[in-house]
Amino acid sequence: MATETTYGARDHARAQEGTRAEAMPVVPASEWPEPPCEAGHLVWAETVAGGNYTHRVLARGTELRLTDVRGDACAHLLLHVADRPWERLNVADTVKVQWNAYLGEGQLLLSDQGRVLASVIADTSGRHDALCGTSTLVRNTERYGDGTPQSSSPAGRELFKLAAAKNGLAPRDLPPSLSFFQGVEVRDDGSLDFTGSAGLGGSVTLRTEQDVTVLLANVPHPADPRADYVSTPLEVLAWRSAPTRPGDPLWDATPEGRRAFLNTVEFLAARGLA
Repeated sequence: MATETTYGARDHARAQEGTRAEAMPVVPASEWPEPPCEAGHLVWAETVAGGNYTHRVLARGTELRLTDVRGDACAHLLLHVADRPWERLNVADTVKVQWNAYLGEGQLLLSDQGRVLASVIADTSGRHDALCGTSTLVRNTERYGDGTPQSSSPAGRELFKLAAAKNGLAPRDLPPSLSFFQGVEVRDDGSLDFTGSAGLGGSVTLRTEQDVTVLLANVPHPADPRADYVSTPLEVLAWRSAPTRPGDPLWDATPEGRRAFLNTVEFLAARGLA
């Protein structure tokens, strides 16, 4: 075999240069065929396979667009402030402070410090979830027979552990996550109704309001009733932009949101970052 020797293995590996799989990062991101931004502004371009994960540190004022390419992606998201990861996404406060359990355009993703980590500035899907979190090893093992990262049915929390470790984070740093592209609704009796996907091509765009570490796991929603492990590719694109400023309609959309933006800018200004 060509790879039986070190030289053969090296030649085989080098021969793969320039080839692309359906799901992989594009490096440099500028080679993405149809960038959604000005030339040279794209900083992250990747397609994440179903049952896989990705991560990236993004600067304040970056726009991050997630797209459900085939209609069965489910993007589970965690955010940590890049240089102080103890400040991180707090789903309970995101829901409670804004009096809204349903994610969509105009919603803010908040930390437990009353500050904004990211804003949802566009949404063509409308099928998201802030209530259920992601899947677990125990649950996936019960449902699919295995939930380990190397299996054909990895659990979201197990993939988050890998993404976290690559950013100096531990399992204790993983709070409940948000889910995009697979939704649930609360019935009158308090139970949850899984609404599934809005179909292929739906997208959601976030704007980072601080420097954040983004962790993404593309796995089936834990409330998905299908017996099979169904998870299709997720497109991830990010480009340089600017954070929300006073005068932006989002800044003054609600009293609670305005206070969260003020808390954020005051904190960053004290550090010379705003």
